[in-house]
Amino acid sequence: MTKEELERKSETEGLTAEEVTEYRRLVKPVRHVYGKYGTMKKKYLKEHDWVKTAVLGKDLPEYLHAIDRAADALYETMYEKLKKDERFRRTGNFLEDVRCENAVKSIIEEEILSELIYGEAEL
Repeated sequence: MTKEELERKSETEGLTAEEVTEYRRLVKPVRHVYGKYGTMKKKYLKEHDWVKTAVLGKDLPEYLHAIDRAADALYETMYEKLKKDERFRRTGNFLEDVRCENAVKSIIEEEILSELIYGEAEL
């Protein structure tokens, strides 16, 4: 049987075990690969907001990719703004510069998590 025939039969009569095996062989599942923040949002939705996951349905991969893009854009924007701040400028002292760089990354990460991952990000 072809994929289309199996789909039609599944909607009307149901499939036997052999037909399910055949369908799985014909239809390879699509695996979506998300970035750090898309993966974090997916995990958060599964654990805390499964209703939104169900509502998004087939749009979930697009939504999670949008979260990744928004997080990247927010990171770039905030990084540029914070590097202009006097507190985070390079001093020439290696350890002080590393401490400042880590502080900038921590501030940005906290903002991304609160706004995009754990907040109600409507993209």
